[in-house]
Amino acid sequence: MSNPRIISGKARGMRLQGVPGNITRPITDRVKEALFNIIGTDIQNASLLDLFAGTGSVGIEALSRGASFVHLNDIHRLAVATIRANLEHTRLKENAKVSQQDAFSLLSGVPSQPFDYIFIAPPQYKNLWKEILFKLDQNHEWLASDGWVIVQIDPVEYEELALNNFSEFDQRRYGSTLLVFYEKSKK
Repeated sequence: MSNPRIISGKARGMRLQGVPGNITRPITDRVKEALFNIIGTDIQNASLLDLFAGTGSVGIEALSRGASFVHLNDIHRLAVATIRANLEHTRLKENAKVSQQDAFSLLSGVPSQPFDYIFIAPPQYKNLWKEILFKLDQNHEWLASDGWVIVQIDPVEYEELALNNFSEFDQRRYGSTLLVFYEKSKK
């Protein structure tokens, strides 16, 4: 797979460095473009938390399109080094925070702010997406009241979840990638 690129905004057309080895599963340009077409101009001045950031492609795309703040997190040292290099390369590091932490530990803490978007694209076929969504459901202050949680998984992994604080409101399938959208439940 070729290195991801920034599709739109200030860093449009720039290629990002990939993470060495096979510890990450980069989002394809097609899926990333579809994702940001769905979000639209709402990304401008928004905040985004990317829990399994990999190359940083989704968060850097958000910054390129005008997001006010992005927190990129990954547990792997090589991924974090790649994210930092990609932020430097695109000159978008000013409004970004990078952390190297287990996503479950991160969500156990108190958020410094609620995020407008939380993007979850963990390693496939390990049920991590469900576990992290349940964790986020317990500590839902991470998401702004009108925010979205967006999960990227293989369609065969999908199952409906009984959540206390979130409701699924949309799904979009792109070949072997499924995007599932959640919002805070209306109580």
